[in-house]
Amino acid sequence: IKSPLVTMASREEVTLSEEEVRSRYGHLEKMTDLVAVWEVALSDGVHKIEFEHGTTSGKRVVYVDGKEEIRKEWMFKLVGKETFTVGASKTRATINIDAVSGFAYEYTLEINGKSLKKYMENRSKTTNTWVLSLGGKDYRIVLEKDTMDVWCNGRKMETAGEFVEDGTETHFSVGDHSCYIKAVSSGKRKEGIIHTLIVDDREIPEAVE
Repeated sequence: IKSPLVTMASREEVTLSEEEVRSRYGHLEKMTDLVAVWEVALSDGVHKIEFEHGTTSGKRVVYVDGKEEIRKEWMFKLVGKETFTVGASKTRATINIDAVSGFAYEYTLEINGKSLKKYMENRSKTTNTWVLSLGGKDYRIVLEKDTMDVWCNGRKMETAGEFVEDGTETHFSVGDHSCYIKAVSSGKRKEGIIHTLIVDDREIPEAVE
């Protein structure tokens, strides 16, 4: 199909094939259907979730870290949900599509059955995160308190735990740097155990995500 496009400046007729129109303007169409973007901090990194929803065709496309996870071109029903997994530990995520009024829609993200806000609040209680730079490279280290698993830049680390006089130490290496997470009781029931990251004998402040 040839579609004539008229240039106003010279009044000359220019014909572009459908393929050319798609390659030139396809990204604009894609951008108009992008309705929601979320960032989810998990142990293996911060993941970006993008959702496209065509409110005329019902099209639904889910991208995780730029990679297409779900694509449905024609959906008769405009409301509903899409479920997929995120990250190395295959965390379950669901996007809910709800009609608010008329042709307005609301998009909410759930992680492991909880709203994103609730999940992140709960996660801040069960994990500790540190962000640091070593030899010009950035590292994000995450401790999962319930399992004492340690993640660094998306990889689960080999660790060795040992008991010390006032608590425990979980040792691991990042490159040629020796690291350990010290767990000491705060003596207060509400605060519980305090975890501190030590890299090359230097204490690293905890990051807030």
